[in-house]
Amino acid sequence: MPDHLTLLYDQRPAELEVILPEPEHSFRWYEHDYPYPMARWNHHPEFEIHLIRQGSGRLLAGDYIGPFGPGHVAMIGPDLPHDWMGDLAPDEYLAGRDVVLQFDGATLMTLRQTLPELGDLQRLFEQARRGLAFSGDTARHAAHLLEAIGPARGVARLALFFELLDTLGRAGEREVLCLASPCYAPTLDARSSERIQKAFEYLQAELTGDVRLSVIARQLGMSEPGFSRFFKRITGHGFIDLMRKLRVQRACRLLSQSEMAVTDICFEVGYNNLSNFNRHFRIEMNQTPSDYRRGMAANSPHPVTQSGSTDRP
Repeated sequence: MPDHLTLLYDQRPAELEVILPEPEHSFRWYEHDYPYPMARWNHHPEFEIHLIRQGSGRLLAGDYIGPFGPGHVAMIGPDLPHDWMGDLAPDEYLAGRDVVLQFDGATLMTLRQTLPELGDLQRLFEQARRGLAFSGDTARHAAHLLEAIGPARGVARLALFFELLDTLGRAGEREVLCLASPCYAPTLDARSSERIQKAFEYLQAELTGDVRLSVIARQLGMSEPGFSRFFKRITGHGFIDLMRKLRVQRACRLLSQSEMAVTDICFEVGYNNLSNFNRHFRIEMNQTPSDYRRGMAANSPHPVTQSGSTDRP
């Protein structure tokens, strides 16, 4: 990469990617095309394992810049800025270029008290904070596992996830490359990060209550339009849209893991009328709350009793 582009990435603050939890999964797996809106110079607190299926280009991870091609597998640690910049011809579009798996390593490691075997992952997680690229048999096996995780469900999916981590953790020295230099310090916008953190704290604290954009904007000393633009630019999500997503995800957990009636769940997650709840649930899940519950029950070996389910206001 030309020196001026290297300096541009080194000096430009990485954008925060907001990774929303999935109600029925302990980690997030998805695939995307390229170009893709979230394929940009970004960072996030979760670990990321990334497979390139096709295409070539340059991986930027901290102060590292190196080539990638089909079969490239990398693991990126928390808050390490990164971007897979593809080499594309004019108007070229690569369908399904990337497979991405993201997970909360800190939460996983808290389980060591009951699952001490997880302690074996500590070394991998520490190394991944600088970013790791894998090659040889390790990369081929990891790529196979990443593909297999997509359609898998339940315990089988979880088993493949742990096999993937074990595979990466056992990589020989010749098949793993540390990316960012030991002295690398990411260029993150401290003021913006502080504001976003306060916005998230407000959102989480008031999620089931009366969330008002005007309140958090006033707390941050910003106008409502100014805060809306700021939040969307930094996170990629509108503030109210993100509130809706988080509430619906909470509702999904209650629908699949409890016997609460849909009406009770509606109020539990912060809505004050059933019609609005159903409308927002449809926007996010493309189905009604009751349909979602029935679908989850049909796929579960221990179906949840549907107690007073209703989608009518």
